[in-house]
Amino acid sequence: MSHRQILEALTGLLLGLFVAILSSTIVSNALPTIIADLHASQTAYTWVITATLLAMTVSTPIWGKLADLASKKLLIQLGLVIYVAGSIVAGLSHNAGTLIAARAVQGLGAGGLTALTQTILATIVPPRERGRYSGYMGGVFALGTIGGPLIGGAIVDTSWLGWRWCFYVGIPFAVIALVVLQKTLHLPVVKREVKVDWPGATLVAAAASLLLVWVSFAGDKYDWLSWQTAVMVGGSLVLGALFLLVESRAAEPIIPLRLFRNRTISLAVAASLLVGVAMYSGTTFLSQYFQLARDNSPTMAGIMTLPMIIGLAAVSMISGRVITRTGRWKGILLAGAALTVVGVALMGTVRAHSDYWLLALYMFLIGAGLGMTMQNLVLSVQNQVRAEEMGAASAVVAFMRTLGGAVGVSALGAVMSTKVTDYTAAGLARLGIHGGATGGGLPKLSALPAPVRSVVEDAFGHGIADVFLWAAPFALLATVAIVFIKEVPLRTSTAAPSAAAAAEAGSETADGTVGARS
Repeated sequence: MSHRQILEALTGLLLGLFVAILSSTIVSNALPTIIADLHASQTAYTWVITATLLAMTVSTPIWGKLADLASKKLLIQLGLVIYVAGSIVAGLSHNAGTLIAARAVQGLGAGGLTALTQTILATIVPPRERGRYSGYMGGVFALGTIGGPLIGGAIVDTSWLGWRWCFYVGIPFAVIALVVLQKTLHLPVVKREVKVDWPGATLVAAAASLLLVWVSFAGDKYDWLSWQTAVMVGGSLVLGALFLLVESRAAEPIIPLRLFRNRTISLAVAASLLVGVAMYSGTTFLSQYFQLARDNSPTMAGIMTLPMIIGLAAVSMISGRVITRTGRWKGILLAGAALTVVGVALMGTVRAHSDYWLLALYMFLIGAGLGMTMQNLVLSVQNQVRAEEMGAASAVVAFMRTLGGAVGVSALGAVMSTKVTDYTAAGLARLGIHGGATGGGLPKLSALPAPVRSVVEDAFGHGIADVFLWAAPFALLATVAIVFIKEVPLRTSTAAPSAAAAAEAGSETADGTVGARS
C-alpha cells in the first residue's frame, strides 16, 4: 500500500479506536447524573464502568487470536457493529440492569476495535515505518482517554441533550469508520482452517473476570483480607493455572505460550501491565481531583486535563517520527517510562490548592511519558513475531495493559476512599465536628458550609495525591522491565523476522518463536 492508501485506511482504523476508547471514558463525569436519573444504587454506579472494562479486557485476546485465523477486515467491521448495537441499547435504557448489559456489549465491540487496530496496522506497515503511524494512534488514544470525560461532562451540562447522548455520540463515528474501512482497507485473506481454542478463551475470560469482580467490590462489600478475597483470588489463580495447561496443549492457543520464551516479549508484556496501572489511574482520578478538590464543573474538569492530552498526543507523534527516521526505539521507550515515573511521583505532592501551572507541568510529563511508552511497547513485540501470530501478540500487550489498569483503578480507588475518609474525619475533628457531616457518598461542595467545604476539598486533594504516590512504584517497575529489553533493529518489511534477526534478538527458542522463516 502507498502512503496515501495507508492514511486512507488508517482514518477508518483511528475512528474505530476513538469510539472504543470513548466508550470507556465518556461516562466518568456523566455517571452521577445517569445513576440519579435511573434511581440506581452505588453498586450499579460501579458496574456501569466495570462491565465495559471487564468485557473489553477478557475479549481482547480472543479478538486477537481470531485475527490470526480469519479476515481482519470482517472482524473489525463486526466489532463496530457490536459497538453500535450496544450504544443504541445503552442510550434507550430505562433501568440500571439494561444499561449495565448494554455497556458489556459495548465493551465486547471495543475490545475488538482495540486489538484489531494495532494488528491491522502491523499487517500493512513494516516496523521501521510504523513509528509515525503509531504516533497517530497515540494521539487518538489521548483524545479518547482525556476527551471522553470532557465530552461527557459537556453533554450532561447541556440541558437540551441529556445523558443518553453520551452513548449516541459515538455511533456516527462508528458508521463512518465502517464505510471508510469498506472502501479503503484491502487485505489479503490467507486461507486457514479456523480452530478457535474455546476452552482457553473461556478460562482466560473466567480468570480475568473473577479477578476484576474481586477488586471491584473489595474494600466496599467485604474487607480486602476476608474469606471472599481468598475464594476469588484462589479461584482466579486456579483458573489461570488451568488456562496455562490448556494453552500448552492447544493446536491454536488463544495466547501462544512460546512467545514468552523471548525475553523482549515477556518484559514488554510485564511493562504494559505496570504502565496500565499508572495510565488509567491518572486519567480516572484527575477528573475527581478537579471536581471534588477544586470544585470545577464536569466540563471545566475536562478542560483542566488538556496538558495531559497535549503531552500524550504531541510527544507520541514526534517520537514516532523519530523512530521511523532513525530505526532506534529503546531510548525513547526508556525516556518515556522515566518521564512517567517523574510525572506520577510529582502528582503525589499536589494538594487541593496547588498552583495550576505546576499541575499542568506534571500532567504534561505524564502524558509525554505515556506517549513514548504505550505504542512503542506494542512495536517492540510486533517486531519479533511471525505474521500469523501478529494478532495474538498485539492483543496480549493490550490485554495486560487494560487488565493492569482495571485492577489498579479498583485497588487504588479503595485506597483513595479510605484516605479521604481519614483526612475528612481528622479535619472535621479539628473543627470540633464529629460524625458524618458530609452526609456520606460524594459530596456536593456548594451545599456545604464554608469551613466543612474547605476540609472536604483538602481531603480529596490529599487523598487523590496519595493515589499517585501508590501508582509511582508501578511506573518505576515498568521502567526496570524496559531497561532489560534488548533493542532489535526494526524490520523494513511486513514479512516475518529473519533467522538473523532472531539471532540478534538473542532468541531463546528452538521452535521458531521469533522466526526461522524469512
